Amino acid sequence: MNLRNKLFTAFIVLIIVPVCILGVVTYIVSSHSIEEKYSRQTEYSLKSISYSIGTVLRQMDNVTDNGIATSVFHMALAAKDPSKQDLNEEQLSLNNSQRNFRNLLYNHPAISYAFLYNLHGAVVSVFTKENFKTMPFEDFKKQPLYREVMELNGVPKWIAPHEYPELTGTEPVFTQIRLVKELSYFKNIGILVVQIKNWDIESIFRNLSPTQNMQSTQFLLVNDDGLILYDPNKTLEGKPISSVMKKTVRFGSGYQSFKTDFDDEKSIVSIYHMEEYSWNVVAVTSWASLSKETLVFAQWFIGITLLCLLAAITFNMVFMRRITGSIGVIVRFMRKVEGGDFNVQVEDRGKDELHILAKGFNDLVGQINSLFKQIKTEQKQKTQAELRVLQAQIKPHFLFNTLESINVLAIQNEGVKVSEMVHRLGNILRISIQDKEEIPLDQEIEHLRSYLEIQKFRFDDLFDYELDIPPELSRRSVLKLTLQPLVENCIQHGFEGIAYKGHIHVSCWTDRGRFILQVQDNGIGMSPEQLRKFVYMKNDKEEESGRNGDQDRHINEERRGLGVRSVADRIRIHYGEYYGLFICSSLLTGTIIQCVLPDAEWRERDDP
Repeated sequence: MNLRNKLFTAFIVLIIVPVCILGVVTYIVSSHSIEEKYSRQTEYSLKSISYSIGTVLRQMDNVTDNGIATSVFHMALAAKDPSKQDLNEEQLSLNNSQRNFRNLLYNHPAISYAFLYNLHGAVVSVFTKENFKTMPFEDFKKQPLYREVMELNGVPKWIAPHEYPELTGTEPVFTQIRLVKELSYFKNIGILVVQIKNWDIESIFRNLSPTQNMQSTQFLLVNDDGLILYDPNKTLEGKPISSVMKKTVRFGSGYQSFKTDFDDEKSIVSIYHMEEYSWNVVAVTSWASLSKETLVFAQWFIGITLLCLLAAITFNMVFMRRITGSIGVIVRFMRKVEGGDFNVQVEDRGKDELHILAKGFNDLVGQINSLFKQIKTEQKQKTQAELRVLQAQIKPHFLFNTLESINVLAIQNEGVKVSEMVHRLGNILRISIQDKEEIPLDQEIEHLRSYLEIQKFRFDDLFDYELDIPPELSRRSVLKLTLQPLVENCIQHGFEGIAYKGHIHVSCWTDRGRFILQVQDNGIGMSPEQLRKFVYMKNDKEEESGRNGDQDRHINEERRGLGVRSVADRIRIHYGEYYGLFICSSLLTGTIIQCVLPDAEWRERDDP
């Protein structure tokens, strides 16, 4: 394959293909994020609807509770001829509380129909209703609903529209059925049936203010058997939800949200089970309305990708021919140089990059000294890159633990502690993201104090600490993120399994041209075998040999000392092999780590 085809293939493989993969991944992640955010938002809405419906039904429970408490229903059922008695007739002598209840019952705007079953089979009418025939009591006793009402022993049982049309009729009403007891002896004397219109229920759905992402949301009320009881649009009432929803769902299990086909349209279906009733509030939102912005992004992405592909083909056909031809000439002259002919000269024409390439080839012999300088520069860059890699090992090591702690506190609903930890983490990040490799000691101490306060949140009574820093040494320069990994090692490993309170003491001083930082703890200490893991003055060959021979056996120990090892390596690379970490420890006596750095002010005093 010639260079032209290689460049075109590289453009497709290294640019077009990754861009396409990135676009697909971005689309998938965005879609998933939209679905999660919508699910959380819809859960709050469904809970609000559920609470509002429950409030309406509980208000009616209170009305009928009042009627039972004032013996209105008891007196109606105790009449000699209950089949001919009506609460509208003045034959029923009521006291003031009973009369007030009757007025409340009649004046309640939502009540559609009400009657009483005498347990001997008679029906006592409270409200009349045209074109509706009450189910005979003997037929009602054969219904499973009758046994359920009797088992509830006076607790109201609510029936939604379409659940028992043979008892409640075909109108969209909610029906309360409850057992009436004689309060003196708690004897069952009848069954009360009250129907309320769905005005209040409709107002709940009508007054729900959808957000921008819920403008195409449809709300339904579905029972645990999957029957659609209420639809504000009146199109799906009385139908099983399985007839319009592709996915099979088990109702009655809290909150759930998923993507499926609903009424032949890809939708997000969210279901919330009402706690006190065998009903579920369902929200159905068209996926197209939610992912509108994502689809626009996908269209733009496809268009831009096609334009890039067209530009690549044009570039390959028009410009690549000239470029590859000139490069081919230079390659032939390079082969002459390989054969020993150092007098060849490439004719350089034009003023573009090819001219620069040809001129550079002609000046190759005269650039030997520049080559040595370049090698030296590359070595320095390699050292700096190594420093950055070692430093990067520390940041994720700490951030992972901190974010894990914040996550645990968030799960425990510790909002104040989460806020404090985020504030401390912000202080740490402000220092960590600085481009400077060296920072004043007071900034490093502030970074360490924030870290310790975060760990105090995590391990409340595990340890305390003391920072003993002389003010005159606070402006000394140190490598950033030097103390924090050492203290982290004390907390994570030194205090592991101790039965007493740990203590960390951080101090510093100068001694004959050396600046010493010390971290001391009273933890479990280290055995001689563990101390041998922290030998840093190895050459590359010994280090590589040790890793290959003991990798499987000592992988946990290597991970255990990663933070300390990284600090030591950074000091050695930055200041030289005469500086680093010195560790003194034995089992059950604690550990002392001294970080030895050059004292810049000592060198300045000694300089003539």
